[in-house]
Amino acid sequence: MIKILRLLLDWSEVWAPLVPLTMLLFKRHHPHFLRPVVAYLLFAFLINLLADVIADFKFDLPSWLQSNNVFYNVHSIVRFSCFSYFFLALKQPSFTALKKVLPLIALLIVIINFSYLEHFGNPSHLSGNLLATEAYFLLIYCVLFYLAKLQDEEDDLSRGADFWVTTGLSIYVVINFFLFLFYVPMIDQNLKLADSFWDVHNVAYIILCIFITKAFYEPARYQHTV
Repeated sequence: MIKILRLLLDWSEVWAPLVPLTMLLFKRHHPHFLRPVVAYLLFAFLINLLADVIADFKFDLPSWLQSNNVFYNVHSIVRFSCFSYFFLALKQPSFTALKKVLPLIALLIVIINFSYLEHFGNPSHLSGNLLATEAYFLLIYCVLFYLAKLQDEEDDLSRGADFWVTTGLSIYVVINFFLFLFYVPMIDQNLKLADSFWDVHNVAYIILCIFITKAFYEPARYQHTV
């Protein structure tokens, strides 16, 4: 039983996106602002599948294909891009200019990081700076979303797919920000501890996918189309 749970947790980044994607088979009509979320889930499933296959079978692969770190870096960039588009697609009247400039600031930080601090294709470890930057800026988007909701004085903030996606994403980035920030030093100091902390990330990722599933399940009358 423990081995089965261990296997499920290790491969959660692969099967977790399939949970909300399966919901799409039963509820196909959704607001346009969910399209980047669907695109992200499809991409996440494919790239996480590649990453986990490499992790488990790397000794059977050519030496140049034995590291999956670059997949996590690409995943981070795509995830930030998709969810940034999601927040912009909501068409909330508040903080519009700030939401548009955040990707440019994040891009500048990423360029500086990979120009002077880290190597994008480092086979030894993924980019903790990139993941932490992504989590930080996505958290800003989440906070701006809630502030805009409060300014609109909505009676029930929990109505609508936008709320459930944002809440799941908030939980994910809050849990993982410091993990991402200190993950590379943990790898250097204690690899076993780093692996244990990645389990925390996987649990948070499952929670994110569950909340996205809830968003897809929301009745159409509660969703704000654009």
